[in-house]
Amino acid sequence: MEPAAEAARIRRARPEESSSRPLGTGLESEFRVDLERLRFAPSFSRLAEVTQVVTSASTPGVVHNRLTHTIKVSAVARAIAVGLWSSADPDLLDALGGLNHVVAQAAAVAHDIGHPPFGHLGERVLDRLARTRFGLADGFEGNAQTFRIITELEVLGPGDEGLNLTTAVRAAVLKYPWGRFHWPDPHPSAWPEPPRGATPYRDRVDVAAAGAAAKFSAYVPDLAEMVDVLAAFPMVPPGRQTPECAVMDLADDIAYSLHDLDDFHRSGVLQFSLVSAELREWTSRRAELAALEAGELRARTRMPGAGLERLRRRLAGKDAWIFDEDAFTEAVATVGEEFVDGVLAVPHDGSMAAERALSGFTNQWIDRFVSSVRLVPDPPVRGATVTLTTLAWHQVALLKFVHQHFVLNRPDLAMQQRGQAAAVTSLVTAYDEWLSDTADAGRAPRRLVDLVETAAEGYRRTARERPEWLDHQTDESALTRMARGRAICDYVASLTDEQVVDQASRLRGDGGRLWSSGGV
Repeated sequence: MEPAAEAARIRRARPEESSSRPLGTGLESEFRVDLERLRFAPSFSRLAEVTQVVTSASTPGVVHNRLTHTIKVSAVARAIAVGLWSSADPDLLDALGGLNHVVAQAAAVAHDIGHPPFGHLGERVLDRLARTRFGLADGFEGNAQTFRIITELEVLGPGDEGLNLTTAVRAAVLKYPWGRFHWPDPHPSAWPEPPRGATPYRDRVDVAAAGAAAKFSAYVPDLAEMVDVLAAFPMVPPGRQTPECAVMDLADDIAYSLHDLDDFHRSGVLQFSLVSAELREWTSRRAELAALEAGELRARTRMPGAGLERLRRRLAGKDAWIFDEDAFTEAVATVGEEFVDGVLAVPHDGSMAAERALSGFTNQWIDRFVSSVRLVPDPPVRGATVTLTTLAWHQVALLKFVHQHFVLNRPDLAMQQRGQAAAVTSLVTAYDEWLSDTADAGRAPRRLVDLVETAAEGYRRTARERPEWLDHQTDESALTRMARGRAICDYVASLTDEQVVDQASRLRGDGGRLWSSGGV
């Protein structure tokens, strides 16, 4: 890699903190500094008490939380990056923007830092409240929150804002390198074929949000920094991830597709008869299912095989660049043979034999997926420079389907999630009312007050420099409302699951228990 390109990758937000080590000898050392800054950040430690899919109280067994998930994603990301570095053409890697396994690890460590309490449920609730209560057009999004935390909200030392990470690591967390609306122009949601995640947003509550990207990586106050970071990678086309980001994204998919099956087999939630019937019925009746009209298929929601047919149609419609009928059928067969018949058929009784069977399956399939990774010099719009072989891609999609179809749709889980959504809503409402109370706002949590000041500064800066990003809503009352909303979302998103329940209870006057440390 040319010295100028190396310099761009290690450039930090505050140049005075950049190392004086010569380029070529200090490159990886700089990235390791970033990795440790992320690992020592309070926002990383918090992940130990944040839901991954369901809370530990939802099942009788131990389940992954965001921290254990992140540790596994980091391990998979490192394995992928090391494998590509040793096998890929170095000139091709340089042409794509470079690939460093420490950067990929750092991105994996950071990738879920922005996720709020209660998993994706909390994300959806905060998004709705941000838009409808506070007029924040770009709402709330976990990936954008991650970028905001590492560049603005986390602190490294006295007087510092953000972790002052290298350009390469900041770029590597940008899974969806665009804003919800305004950047780049034309916006990816309006492209003839939108990238994955940029599919136009559909919201029946807030019609004004229709047409925005469903996923994005920077809120309006943070867009300028994202644009600056991406400028260091002129070889990466608009809407495309850097190679290290693509590695992190793929590692996330691989880990997620396997460890949730691990959790729910241990806890007895995944039932052999149901999963086996779904795969068996689709295999034996696939021609009949394929002939059904969309309305007929929707009406047969509970019929075995119907869920798998809906998955097949969704993949074929959205990902025609890689979808293959034969590969999908083979994936159904291999998952049925190796997971359903090979693991799920025998109930997990906690014995060492049961653990060997489960860990053997998980380890074998991680190795299989890592060895299936390939580099694509010029991927399709919905693809990435780092991807899986066609069969492995379908296998990951199928494993994720098993978890989503047989775990996330459980009625008992839905009941619990409604309670969690009510807690988040109650807490956001209570803090908004507190900050609106001029006689008592000064006694709000100090961290929340700081976040209001930080958000206000960001929105005022944007109003001066890029008012079009705010749709020219730059009067002081609009900026104040947006700053308060963004700060409350920042604050609530920084809590653990238990803290949300506890604070919501106390602010409602329900007599919630006080922490041993006393107060908020």
